[in-house]
Amino acid sequence: MRSTGPVSRIGRSLMAVAATAAAGAVAALGLAAPPAAAAPTDTTAPRPGDTCTAADLGTRHPYIKATEVSPTITHFKGWYVTEGTTGNQAVTTDLTTVITVSVGLNDTIESSFDVETLSNVSATVGLDVKLEYTSTSTESTSVTWNFNQPGYYGVYKGTKKVTGTYGSLNCNRAQQDDGSWALEWAEGPGSGSFTTFTTLEEGAVRCQDSVPAGSIMAKAQTLLDCGSAAAKAAHPAGAVAPAAQQKPDRPVQRPAPTSGASAEMSGATGDSARAALDCSAEAYKIAVPGKPLSWGAPLLADDGVRLRPSTIFSAHLDNWRLCNVTERNGVLEASLWNWGNGGCATVTEESAATDRAVLMTVPCAEDDLQRFYIYRDVPGSSQIGVQNKYTGSMMGHDRYADGEFIRQYSSGRQDGTGTYTLIGV
Repeated sequence: MRSTGPVSRIGRSLMAVAATAAAGAVAALGLAAPPAAAAPTDTTAPRPGDTCTAADLGTRHPYIKATEVSPTITHFKGWYVTEGTTGNQAVTTDLTTVITVSVGLNDTIESSFDVETLSNVSATVGLDVKLEYTSTSTESTSVTWNFNQPGYYGVYKGTKKVTGTYGSLNCNRAQQDDGSWALEWAEGPGSGSFTTFTTLEEGAVRCQDSVPAGSIMAKAQTLLDCGSAAAKAAHPAGAVAPAAQQKPDRPVQRPAPTSGASAEMSGATGDSARAALDCSAEAYKIAVPGKPLSWGAPLLADDGVRLRPSTIFSAHLDNWRLCNVTERNGVLEASLWNWGNGGCATVTEESAATDRAVLMTVPCAEDDLQRFYIYRDVPGSSQIGVQNKYTGSMMGHDRYADGEFIRQYSSGRQDGTGTYTLIGV
């Protein structure tokens, strides 16, 4: 591990903040952030530029950038009803379109961030959409309908498919036009597309029926092939051979991603040989604001980073250096190297997709699992939020207690327990 000689401008600004925080041990630990503008009191989701507070530094929220709602037929059967065959009939429809609920690359909706994304979608489009993993292929295919007139029918199940894109918001400091600083929700890393759908409706429609434009029923009517000679000819009661437009869509197989989380994960840890890191000479504690416990690295490889008291026996396990530091739009990106065990903080490859996965230390490498974004309070305060670059999850802890693990949370800890102080040692 080597330290830099001349410290970069970013390093100097970090040390200046840390020096302010470290001016007297008691004062540093008790440092309070200058008051920031109050967060919105209504229940609407935050938008870019909205104000946030220091407690939000360790959280993230999705926001919906674009949506599209399209009526979609998921199950369909052409059905001919003759005189004498009217009344209730159970028709087994054929699967035509598979819609799977997904957020980003995740088909399994488990994290709070994914659920919040879909909840925001529901509020944005004003529809009740699926907020959990499901697929239209799992829906029952039988439709029971009362056919009270003879004719050529399309028996269907359909839904409103909702797709679009989302972004990720993080709380970070921003300089105002008058030179002052404030905390605002700003677009951070992590964006993608989503797919969900409303509750399926079922019914039957004929060519001559007048139906609302843009409705699910109108979409089903387009599958009837009403203008064909076959549709107008006499048929025996029962199923009608499907027209070309009634044939099921071929399920779309997602290509293996060539970039992003899933692709990178396959080689995320790779060779564990330590990378040559460019670290600042300054060391820091990552502490709970106003309290003595701070991040402590483990001595054992299979243990995780925990909240620990700082004592003369800490053996520098509570000291961290920021390495390979870059800054973009006021957000720092760095590897966190531990002075005590020589490892870098990481979310392991095996647990990357798991909410509440424990933060570990491993030999340092060029690996996004070992890279973290650092969101800062206004100048004069040392409070920060920490986000893993690869998973997008925020670091936090379940409760304040000696030995409590530092974990990742997809949306952070909404009670403020993901906000820490970066204190120069």
